[in-house]
Amino acid sequence: MPSLRAKLVNMYLRRSMKSKRLDLIDPPVLRAMIEKNSIPLLPKGVSHEEVNEGGVRGEWRRPESGAECTVLYLHGGGYVFGSPRTHRTLTAPLALAAKADVFVPIYRLAPEHPCPAAIEDAVAAYEWLLAKGVKPEKLVIGGDSAGGGLTLATLVALKEKGLPLPAGALLYSPWTDLTGGGQSMTTNAKSDAMFSRETILGGAHKYYAGLGARDPRVSPLFADLTGLPPMLVFASDSELLYSDAVRLIEKAQVSGVPARFEVRKGLAHVWPLFHPLLPEAKEAIGISAEFIRERTGGVKA
Repeated sequence: MPSLRAKLVNMYLRRSMKSKRLDLIDPPVLRAMIEKNSIPLLPKGVSHEEVNEGGVRGEWRRPESGAECTVLYLHGGGYVFGSPRTHRTLTAPLALAAKADVFVPIYRLAPEHPCPAAIEDAVAAYEWLLAKGVKPEKLVIGGDSAGGGLTLATLVALKEKGLPLPAGALLYSPWTDLTGGGQSMTTNAKSDAMFSRETILGGAHKYYAGLGARDPRVSPLFADLTGLPPMLVFASDSELLYSDAVRLIEKAQVSGVPARFEVRKGLAHVWPLFHPLLPEAKEAIGISAEFIRERTGGVKA
C-alpha cells in the first residue's frame, strides 16, 4: 500500500496536472509553467556545474565526496518540456546515493524538433562523455517517462553505430510505446494520478510527427533489443504507462537482455521525482544506486 504521503501527492497531482489537458497548452507556455513549479535547490554534498562544450549542453551533479562512476541521465517531460533543472530532485540524490557524477544533457524538444532530434542529442552527449575519458564499463544511462523511452532508443542507436555500450540502463516509468497500445492505457485511466489518456495520446504526435508512432526510434518497444546491457525498470501498477514497462521487460527477457522489474502499488508516475518527500522515492533511489554500483563495480554504501 502507498504511504500517506504518497496518497497526498496523488491528490495534489490529480488537481494540479491530471485536471489539465497539457497537450493543448502552447509548448513554450507549458515549459515556463513547469520550470516555475520545479524545485531548483540542491541538497548538501552535491555540486552543480553547467556545460556548454562542443555542441553539448547540460548540467553536472557531482557528489562533493568524490565519484566512482558516471550516469548519463535523460530527463522526462513528454519530449516537449522538462530540463536538467526540473529533475534536480531526482538526479541530485541519485548522485549522492550512487557516488556517481550525473550528467543531465539539454536535448532538443518537440514539436519544434521532433524525433530523431532528441536521440541525436543523447548520442552526442554519450560520445562526448567517452571523449572526456569516461569508460563505458563505468557508465550507466538512465531516464524517466519520455526520458526512459529516449534511454532505450539511444541504446539502440549506440548499438547500430557500433559504439561500446554502457554498463547498464535505469528506467523510471518509461514511455516505450507512443501508439498507446498498452492495456493499462485503458484499465488505469481512472487510477493514474498524473495524466489522462487524452493528454498522453494528444502529446505523442508532437514528437513522432512524420515518422509515425510505430517507428522504433519513436517507440523503442518495437526495436531490436538484442545485445543491450542489463536494465532496471520501475513502474507503478496504477499508472497509464504500466503496460509500457511490462511489455519492455517481457521483450528484453525474450531478447536475452537481463531485466529487473520493480513494481509498486498505487504510486504516481515517476515517483522518485518526489524525493525526499516520499519514503517510496527514497527506496527507489537506494535500489537504483545499488544497481549502478553493481553494474560499474563500485563500492557498496
